[in-house]
Formats: sequence, C-alpha cells, structure tokens
Amino acid sequence: MSSQLNNEKRWRASLREFRSPRAVAFCGVMCALSIVLGTFATINLGPYLKIGLSGLPNQVVDYLFGPVAGAIFSGALEVLKFALHPDGVYFPGFTLSAVLAGMIYGHVLYRRPLTVARVAVAHALVKVLINLGCNTLWLAILYKKAIWALFPARVMANLIRLPGDVFVTYVLLKTVERAILPLFARLRSR
Repeated sequence: MSSQLNNEKRWRASLREFRSPRAVAFCGVMCALSIVLGTFATINLGPYLKIGLSGLPNQVVDYLFGPVAGAIFSGALEVLKFALHPDGVYFPGFTLSAVLAGMIYGHVLYRRPLTVARVAVAHALVKVLINLGCNTLWLAILYKKAIWALFPARVMANLIRLPGDVFVTYVLLKTVERAILPLFARLRSR
C-alpha cells in the first residue's frame, strides 16, 4: 500500500512540475536540443529502423520531471518534430508510443536513486513494450507488412542497442544528477 501511495505522490509531483516557469523553459531547451540531434545525429537504416540521439533530451526531462511531464513533453515533441521535418505521413500511433515511453521512463526514474539496473529496466520496458510491441504494430499497419516480417530485424536492433543505450543514458543522467539537480534545488529555494 505504501509503494502505491508513493507512486501516486510521484505522479502528482510530476504534474506539478509544469507550474514552474523554469521547468517549462528547461523543457523548451531540451525540445530544441532533441530537434537538433534528430536532424543531425540520426542514421536511417531503412524505413523501419533508425538510430539516433534525439531521445536523450526526452530521458533527461523524464528523469527530472517525472511520468506526467515526460508524457506531455514526449507527445508534444513528437508532433512538433513531425511538423518541422515530415518523414512520410503522420501516424498518431507513434505519438502514443512517445507518450507511453515518456511515462515509462518517468515512472521508473523520477525521484528514485539512479542506478544502472534502474536505467536498464526502463530501457528494457520501453524496448519490449513500445519499440517491439507498439511501434512494430504501427509499422505493420502503416506499411501493410506482416508483423512477423518486421519483427526479427527489430528484435536484433533493439538487443544490440540495449547495452549502449543503458550506458549512455546512465552516464548522461549521472551528469545531470551532479550538475543540474543542485542548480534546480538552489532555484527552487529562492
């Protein structure tokens, strides 16, 4: 019962994060950074596979501001990215996937001790539920392909990327924890 109460408190705290103009401004900076990284640091491996760094700012927002803020940020960013750089037709399933991924990262990482295991759990959940589950379904619908035709390559890509993603995210969030969290604490105390 107490963990459920703690979860509820964290979700409410995440919703309150948007009351802070500093948090909203920081989200704006992360949005711009994500767009730049998506434009210049993404490799297309075909219509079904992309590798890039544009998700890192999302994970910083999810870590700092939680599942509600992360979901809103990720969904809005997905729509904005498409509006700025349309890549095919807009498909709302990918926006839903972004929202769900923001919720998962935020729920697992927000206001909890940052460990490699916790980051690995967050990435594994997103890779299995969102990347392999939802996104494979959306691609099958969008491109009229059988899920099982898309699935093997997507499984391999996600398995190969998992260790690197965990490492990069952990190092990034540890840096954020040391550099940005104390700054936010000082700003909140004013």
